[in-house]
Amino acid sequence: MKMVVAVIRPERLQAVKDALEEAGIDAMTITDVRGRGQQRGLTFSNRVGTIKVDEIEKTKVEMVVEDSQLKACIEAVKSGARTGRMGDGRIFVLPVEQSIRIRD
Repeated sequence: MKMVVAVIRPERLQAVKDALEEAGIDAMTITDVRGRGQQRGLTFSNRVGTIKVDEIEKTKVEMVVEDSQLKACIEAVKSGARTGRMGDGRIFVLPVEQSIRIRD
C-alpha cells in the first residue's frame, strides 16, 4: 500500500475529488494548510506599497491506495489539480506498512 499526499490549490479540490471518484478512489482525508514552495509566496503592489504574503493557503488531500491503484490515483490528482500555472501543487508517495481498521 501507498499513501498519496497531494498539496493543491483550494479551488481545485472539487475537480480532484471528481477525478478520484472516476478512478474508483473514494476514501480520503482533506486538510486546509498553509505553506510555500518554489513559488516563494505572492507579492502585491498598490499605491501604498508592496506587500509580500509568503504563506499561501493550500489544501492537502491524503489517500491510502493499493499498489495497483497508485498510477490511477496520481493521474487523477494531476488531471484535477493542473491549471498550468505556478503553485498548482505537489504529490508525495509514501510507503504504508500496515492499515488497521479500529472498528474491527
